[in-house]
Amino acid sequence: MNFLKPKCILLYLLLGMPAIVAAQSSTGVNGSNTNAIPTAVPFLNVTPDSRSGAMGDAGVALSPDANDNYWNPAKLAFLEDNHNVSVSYNPWLRHLVPDVSLSYLSYAYKMDERNTIGASFRYFNLGSIQLIDKNQVDMGTYTPNEFSFDVAFARKFGNNLSLGLQARYIYSNFNNGSFITGSGQPYKAGNAFAAGVSAYYTKPYGDNKTFSFGGNISNIGTKITYADNGTSYFLPTNLKLGVANSWKLDSLNKFTVAFDVNKLLVPTPPIRDAQGNIVKGHDDNVSVPAGIFQSFGDAPGGFSEELREITLSPAVEYMYNDMLAIRAGYFYENPQKGGRHYLTTGFGVKYKDYRFDFAYLIASQQNSPLANTLRFTLSANFGGVSNATTAAKNK
Repeated sequence: MNFLKPKCILLYLLLGMPAIVAAQSSTGVNGSNTNAIPTAVPFLNVTPDSRSGAMGDAGVALSPDANDNYWNPAKLAFLEDNHNVSVSYNPWLRHLVPDVSLSYLSYAYKMDERNTIGASFRYFNLGSIQLIDKNQVDMGTYTPNEFSFDVAFARKFGNNLSLGLQARYIYSNFNNGSFITGSGQPYKAGNAFAAGVSAYYTKPYGDNKTFSFGGNISNIGTKITYADNGTSYFLPTNLKLGVANSWKLDSLNKFTVAFDVNKLLVPTPPIRDAQGNIVKGHDDNVSVPAGIFQSFGDAPGGFSEELREITLSPAVEYMYNDMLAIRAGYFYENPQKGGRHYLTTGFGVKYKDYRFDFAYLIASQQNSPLANTLRFTLSANFGGVSNATTAAKNK
């Protein structure tokens, strides 16, 4: 049997072992005030791109771009250019391990004025882990990884509303086949399938103002397991709702404010006694559909705890001449539900059909593993004439 060197154990437990995460969340059940919701493959809910990464992880109602394969596939129907591609790189958790990263590739093709298809690929590299045997003999290195592949379809209904559908394949592998479970079975790679539904509404009003609303339910899918006949874990089924309002101050200056709320649609772990009997809350060993509906009212602390499970993301964006953007935002998660809260900032530069975006995360807590997180995104529109330009010529 292989073993992990101590410096890698923390990362392995934090990102690679849902069972351990679930066990850690139950410590709050035994007396502390923490009762975070455990899920498998949490990388699916890590912001991949720099624009929303600079805006406190808000993005469900912002103006459309190729990264809406993640934020809100319904928005893809409002893209103006026929071909839209974006690639992002995100060095992640640099305060823990130096070689963890999230990469994201997203593409959208506008078939006609109403219909758009999209696809994206997300790859999470957990870095190299040194393996040793029980005699401290070097057994080489292994690189755990996870990835997902999505396809999406969006359609306009009228001039202001669009709906979207998405299908996703998820792969999660934390071992090279040599790690053994407590029951003596080897760990294996986890596989899962998921779907999502989304909506987007946008409408100009007044003098050069636009209001937008978006909603996205993602990762509705099969549970995932890491051993034959092993425990199955929920995917991070997630609800995003958001609003955005833009003001075009003049021909050169545009200002946008956005606000997103976010909630996991996964059962909250109940409070149990020493014998494992439920003292407060509801049994979280339920089916996926039951878990989604149950997640709105199963918190042991009642309605006040349900509210604590909602994260908040207010944000602003200033755009000059559609070429230079300056952004800022804030992300807040209740201390009893994970406690992440941080400021974000960044900028974007556009030249012809190309755009570069950068984001920087400023963690509020000292020594936070999220502190000084950087994101880089390069986007392009290519291979076709803008639908908006074509429509204008046909008038």
